[in-house]
Amino acid sequence: MDHEKAHEGLTPAVRAAYLERIGVADPGAPTEANLARLQWAHLRAVPFENLSIHLGEPVVLDPAALVAKVVDRRRGGFCYELNGAFAELLRSLGYRVSLLAARVFDRERLGPPFDHLALRVDLAEPWLVDVGFGRFSHQPLRLDERGEQADPQGVFTIVPGGPYWELDVLMDGAPQYRLDPRPYPLADFGPTCWWQSTSPQSPFAKGATCTLPTEDGGRITLSGHRLIRTAPDGTRDERRLTDAEALAAYREHFGIVLDRLPAQPTVPAQPGEAVAAV
Repeated sequence: MDHEKAHEGLTPAVRAAYLERIGVADPGAPTEANLARLQWAHLRAVPFENLSIHLGEPVVLDPAALVAKVVDRRRGGFCYELNGAFAELLRSLGYRVSLLAARVFDRERLGPPFDHLALRVDLAEPWLVDVGFGRFSHQPLRLDERGEQADPQGVFTIVPGGPYWELDVLMDGAPQYRLDPRPYPLADFGPTCWWQSTSPQSPFAKGATCTLPTEDGGRITLSGHRLIRTAPDGTRDERRLTDAEALAAYREHFGIVLDRLPAQPTVPAQPGEAVAAV
């Protein structure tokens, strides 16, 4: 099956609402420049967050549900949700998109298969597009390029990894994830997404995180009750918030309106994607 043609895509009304959500009035034709513009707009508007896990909400890997969460509910999500929804938008705009699976590096240890969902977008050449990894490239990366690729977030390289056909994606020399270049349907990510959403051993179970890049190249993050502002040079300013201040911070900084705070974790934080991404 041709995975990028496995469904009908967004209606014109939903596509327009999605573009309004990310602040893009005219997406233009499918080009490298317009793809880069769409990726940065999405990163700036739609936060990387795992709040559903701590609010007791199910994570539903259905294209319509993913788009509705981002567009209608004005929420973000983690990789399966963000890249899954962005794939729908890109396809509706005429881009050829495939879903790629990756295993996330936790120091030297690799996570399970389908640990992460990224996108391949084919134009004149293939591009790696990722709006669901938190602190990562701001621009698409050339998937076939083996040299250094400069990005506002750092220097990225994509090199052969593992014993087979996988590719390791590195940021400033540090491995981020091992990419399987074969396309997969969204349903294949379901079991690992369920584990990430429900297991006490999942890095996403360790605490609620919500984060966005700032226009100047920094980052703002709400991790539990800690509001963290990271400057472009890496310096951090951290402030602990009250419950009322945390609810206000979700609204002010991320456009997320909650009637209650996410539950506090019952297990201590460990290294992993939910932590490393901020």
